[in-house]
Amino acid sequence: MSKQSLSQRVTAPFLRLRKQRGEKIVCLTAYTAPMAQLLDTHCDLLLVGDSLGMVVHGLPTTVGVTVEMMILHGQAVVRGSAHAFVAVDMPFGSYERSPEQAFDTASRILCETGAQAVKVEAASGVADSIAFLTGRGIPVIGHVGLRPQAVHLDGGFKARGRNEEERQRVLEEARATDAAGAIAMVVEGVTPELAAEITRSVSCPTIGIGASAVCDGQILVTEDMLGMFDWTPKFVRRYADLRTTVMDAVGGYAQDVRSGAFPAEAEEYRLKPGK
Repeated sequence: MSKQSLSQRVTAPFLRLRKQRGEKIVCLTAYTAPMAQLLDTHCDLLLVGDSLGMVVHGLPTTVGVTVEMMILHGQAVVRGSAHAFVAVDMPFGSYERSPEQAFDTASRILCETGAQAVKVEAASGVADSIAFLTGRGIPVIGHVGLRPQAVHLDGGFKARGRNEEERQRVLEEARATDAAGAIAMVVEGVTPELAAEITRSVSCPTIGIGASAVCDGQILVTEDMLGMFDWTPKFVRRYADLRTTVMDAVGGYAQDVRSGAFPAEAEEYRLKPGK
């Protein structure tokens, strides 16, 4: 298995090498410095996803996320990590108008956060912007299949490519994204057959989320994987139940405060002898 020292960041060529060698790429979302620090040694890639709008800020969708929000959280994740490749989502409305708009947003995000790449949802025409960015030295990760920023157009968070017309459209978007120079591609909410076809058809690594194990890597929203919410999507495997752990801990704290058991003598400051 290829390795990269934990003293240096994972690079875009290293991610491509993992695909070429058949080695899976481990990815998770991160929005804060403490969480990034915990995930860093285990992950090849940390994504500051616009899912932070729902996970951290309580928004109903990702559509209301701003560039300023992405930059603030991107800065925190870069400060909290030292090993993983860090990519930041470009939020809805910040890149779709033109390649020039995409460049202005992407260059600002990279300059102000120190991240290594941006991610865009690969709707029709976005491949031109990906090529414009990569031609000017900005690494770009694409996103095909279920596109959260298109939730209002699609009528909800629905799996894509389940009929022939959709399958062909998603496949064409994936191929166009790859041809435009994307360094990697998130493939979300598609059948295993389509995920396999995309992975075979593109040269860049595919990162699956709800797209089966055939992709070159996997990503989940960390809070979903840790069981922080009372509901998770079908494709999520919970590796912990932190919601219960946190609620039990806070309940114990509240009980101790109300009873006067906290703080106790061990948690109090005392005068030093001779002072």
